[in-house]
Amino acid sequence: MIGSTIASDLFNHEAGLPLVLVVIGAIFLGTLAISRFSLRFGVPAVLGVLLFGLAINTSQPLFSETAIVWLQTVTLAMLLFYAGLRTELHTIRGFVRYGLLLAFGGVVISTLLLGLIVWFTASPTAAGIELGFNQIPLAMAMLIAACLGSTDAGATIAVLDSVGKRVPSRVKALLEFESAMNDPAAVLFLSVALGLSSSATEGHRGWVSLLIGALQNFVQKLGSGLVLGVLLGLLASFCLNRLVQRQEELLVLGVSLGMLAYGTTELLGGSGLISVYVAGLFLSNFHYTNSHISPAALQQTLLPFNTMTEITVFLIFGLAMRPEDLLPALAEGVVCAAGLMLIARPLSVLLLQRWSPFPLRESALIGWCGLRGAVPLALSLVAMQGMKVVPGLDAAQLHQLQGNGRGIVFVVVVLNLLLQGLSLPPLSRWLGLRPDAAPEPLPSGAEAR
Repeated sequence: MIGSTIASDLFNHEAGLPLVLVVIGAIFLGTLAISRFSLRFGVPAVLGVLLFGLAINTSQPLFSETAIVWLQTVTLAMLLFYAGLRTELHTIRGFVRYGLLLAFGGVVISTLLLGLIVWFTASPTAAGIELGFNQIPLAMAMLIAACLGSTDAGATIAVLDSVGKRVPSRVKALLEFESAMNDPAAVLFLSVALGLSSSATEGHRGWVSLLIGALQNFVQKLGSGLVLGVLLGLLASFCLNRLVQRQEELLVLGVSLGMLAYGTTELLGGSGLISVYVAGLFLSNFHYTNSHISPAALQQTLLPFNTMTEITVFLIFGLAMRPEDLLPALAEGVVCAAGLMLIARPLSVLLLQRWSPFPLRESALIGWCGLRGAVPLALSLVAMQGMKVVPGLDAAQLHQLQGNGRGIVFVVVVLNLLLQGLSLPPLSRWLGLRPDAAPEPLPSGAEAR
């Protein structure tokens, strides 16, 4: 591991800027090599970059938590704009209602189940199991679960792209649509968990008032995000038709539209993440006279930019994680990852199956592909700071809980990306799924709908 001298002495070194550029260039070349090495073994490239950042971590943080969250937000906004651009309306027309139900209802169900798993596992009453927290409050367990409730758009897109055509296109479209829509639900659940934690002594009326206010805020964000996304999509199509004259200008347009859609909607009280996805979706489904200045050309232009920003944000999350927080949280992280992948996510999909237009075998793949990534890592920074408002904790307990909480989320993200990223193609083959083709008979002992 690179020592703390990099963090403390790099900018003060007599070589100055040249040395800084050499180190930055070497790190990014390292991420490229790690990405190629990861893909060769079927591991998602973003996971390799995340672990690379952890491996070269310094004992002193190089980035503030605010800077990391800001960078993650910009990255996610651009990834969702790109995901909307490459989504055709006819591919999601048959499951929009189910996708929204899965994005919002699924987050609530899986978060509640995972919260109970975290609380039960870390309690000494659970068959004598005494892991890191030893006696974690239920509110703390729900905070950790809220960080992990949302599937991650960046990780989902990266992994689905890496498996190519092994996953049916309808399933890929649903998973991308869900991951674009469920971040507001995860943020809502986290805000409710923080509010309940801080108002634990206010009684039943305080909790009911908090839940009603949170629900109103959620409906406002959802509705405003959808409406403003449509309007900004129309504006984006006008800009693409009227402002751009050369292909070289497409990158400026794409970055501007993505940031404008997110920022405007957030300033007006809506969900910027939903708005930026919907804006990209509407932009891509208009007809344009110039084939060289089109959504397809804009996609091609934004692809390397999105790849760069995605690599950067996962690298920074790896650099920001303190390795000493991982060992105490390792056992709990493994249990929580198993609970998320084997119980919480599949059960949330199964409970909503009656409203699903997908057969059971495709729903099984959907239940397994609940990928977590940069969003849970960013939410963990917010949640751990929110622990300060929980009553009854002294400074030593608070520090331990914050470190263990970050460690648990990090371990779950790593195991989730590793295990689900590796197993997605063989599971798809085992279920007999083929892209846009009739499924083959299931192996003996498996059920079909």
